[in-house]
Amino acid sequence: MGGVFGRRRAPGRPRRSLGATNVNAAPTVGESMAEPRLVEDYHTETAHKRRLPETVELWDETLRDGEQAPGVHFTPEEKLRIATVLSEMGVGVLNAGIPVVSEEEARAVHLVAHAGLRAHVLAAARTVPRDVDAVIASGATHIAIFVAASQVHLKYKLKMSQDEVLRASVDSVRRAKEAGLHVAYVTEDTVRAPFDFVERLYRAVQEAGADRLVVADTVGIMTPLTFRWFLKEFLLRVRPKDLSVHCHNDFGLATANTLTAVEVGAVAPQVCVNGLGERAGNASFEEVVLGLESLYHVRTGIRTERMHELSRLVEELSGVPVAANKALVGYNAFSHEAGIHTHGILANTLTYEPIQPELVGRHRQMILGKHTGKAAIVEKLKERGLTAPDALLLELLDRVKTETEARSKEDLQRFLHEYRALFERPGLSDEEFWTMVDAVGIRAANA
Repeated sequence: MGGVFGRRRAPGRPRRSLGATNVNAAPTVGESMAEPRLVEDYHTETAHKRRLPETVELWDETLRDGEQAPGVHFTPEEKLRIATVLSEMGVGVLNAGIPVVSEEEARAVHLVAHAGLRAHVLAAARTVPRDVDAVIASGATHIAIFVAASQVHLKYKLKMSQDEVLRASVDSVRRAKEAGLHVAYVTEDTVRAPFDFVERLYRAVQEAGADRLVVADTVGIMTPLTFRWFLKEFLLRVRPKDLSVHCHNDFGLATANTLTAVEVGAVAPQVCVNGLGERAGNASFEEVVLGLESLYHVRTGIRTERMHELSRLVEELSGVPVAANKALVGYNAFSHEAGIHTHGILANTLTYEPIQPELVGRHRQMILGKHTGKAAIVEKLKERGLTAPDALLLELLDRVKTETEARSKEDLQRFLHEYRALFERPGLSDEEFWTMVDAVGIRAANA
């Protein structure tokens, strides 16, 4: 079957195919070099500019940063369910949470850490002794020690000097290493911090024993070109033994920036299932994995055929619906209605699909509606072994279009209003909060 890309390749090197097919199972263009390519792969033209690592270890943040999305809460048992699927799919590191946050969070991290998962279980800590001790007590084998680095964070949030941050960081790294933990060191807002401080800070923690250094674009302001420059400069100045990145999606660039980081040599890209996370979310697990696998041909070790199953599980347990147009796992990702598109797909899926839906555990859908063409009607009739002359096909097609256009939008609008009410103000309502205020006995000063 024809592949997604007719790639230029070195003599004798087999061409990899992602399996685009004719949905009627008729043979398409074969893999012989003598036959013309169906599509060109221009990624080969830029391959020499990439410094892809030999292996990539996916670091999943769904249980920590994903849970920090407004209104999201996972019980310890729900965290274990998600962690189990992530581990079975081949995720290398998963962040189970911050055990110092609460007794329930500590129980969740302990539960995941003692579940016998194949993935390395990590827990996070501030540069505070009791935070580090809580991770040590949890049973997690890996720790992510985090602190802010930019001037705005130091001045207005931490109220600490650069030297104080450096000392606290080194002390925390040493404390964790003495307990035998694998240590990742993270700074919030790395990419808006003075580079001289970034260099001094990361060099110090690496000398103190940090195993992995993490650069974070905490408010998602990097562009791929600027992030490439920053990371190259970081590699040159700091010379990390192991590099990870944590990218947020405030401008919709988290996945692009994460892939850029891997191009530069980052070995542990951090991701969240469904792009869940604070504000606009984090780099999407499914987008980063399939980008690496399908566009860069980097093997991530992830069982991508379970991607849809995982997405639905996180959607259900988080209560955050996946957008219909979300890449790869969205409800419309492999759905086709427009006549031109369905006609092309029925001839060969390469026309309007870059990968086969089965690669992520999906199935293709032909939607019948206003934009449907005759080819989709013909294909639908085949489900019951039916055929019809053109006159009847056109009559049926006209009925489909008329019925679709005549449908009321009341149900959709009702759902939209409920959705807005739920997600514009997630968490407790004002009424619930003020009831709690009364219950604990807070009164006005003049009451």
